Amino acid sequence: MIRRIIQIDEEKCNGCGACAQACHEGAIGMAGGKAKLLRDDYCDGLGDCLPACPTNAITFVEREAADYDEKAVKEHMEKRKGESATPHGGCPGHQMHQFHRTGGESQAPQMPMQSQLGQWPCQIKLVPVNAPYFAGAKLLIAADCTAFAYANFHNAFMKGKITLVGCPKLDGVDYSEKLTQIIQTNDIQSVTILRMEVPCCGGLEYAAKKAIQDSGKFLPWQVVTISVRGEILD
Repeated sequence: MIRRIIQIDEEKCNGCGACAQACHEGAIGMAGGKAKLLRDDYCDGLGDCLPACPTNAITFVEREAADYDEKAVKEHMEKRKGESATPHGGCPGHQMHQFHRTGGESQAPQMPMQSQLGQWPCQIKLVPVNAPYFAGAKLLIAADCTAFAYANFHNAFMKGKITLVGCPKLDGVDYSEKLTQIIQTNDIQSVTILRMEVPCCGGLEYAAKKAIQDSGKFLPWQVVTISVRGEILD
């Protein structure tokens, strides 16, 4: 039958998982860091997921689709209740991890590490667009958690750069507009995007890339991903 059903644009999806959490029928799951419509007959077409999406990746379409099956949905939700792992509708970034570090404290006296933070404030939401320290700056746009996950964060990434940190999932904003203004109105030399491996961190990468594109400038840029164990993945 032809009916109204959701459609997910994977190019816009940042993998935050908000839509999956908002869907009461469990019709949306996360796979490969992207939101997926699991089955047509799980979707009731009411669109509780639409306002939850921060990137407007979900729309309604009229297409051939199986009718909404309330019985199948109930069975699906009961099955999910019995699964002990992280729910399909939850963000993989919420999974708990405990790391048992080896080696303990060094017996030799250690010199205190010097901070490499080049400016304040450093939060994307708070930093002034026309701050003087942006002149000729190399930008580090980093997810909040990277500083805690990667032990040598200051020396490996912050040194010699102006650091902007944020988490679009927690702040509930799209940073792309402000980042575009910063890049457009200042003599930025390069951009390094530092993110965690969790899908919800894709929002920061998306915003930074969009800002570079929308600025109309050709800048050298790179994306570095940190694992939840504190390792560089790429």
